[in-house]
Amino acid sequence: MKKKGLLITLVLALYFLHQDFWFWRTAHPLFLGFIPIGLSYHVCYSLAVALVMWLFVKYAWPSHLEERVGPGESWEA
Repeated sequence: MKKKGLLITLVLALYFLHQDFWFWRTAHPLFLGFIPIGLSYHVCYSLAVALVMWLFVKYAWPSHLEERVGPGESWEA
């Protein structure tokens, strides 16, 4: 149950962080001297989302989807 609550909290945090209203009107400062700050923010955001999706697959993937179906059996319920 703790894992479920943590994953829900992470999704809600990412939902609110997706709206980066603090970098809308400026391209400065430049990250690494040439990448606009908004673009670098979205690169970091995308990496965070990928990490959370990996956590979902690792800890919240329904185990019944991994059951093998034998010959002559249908995968439909």
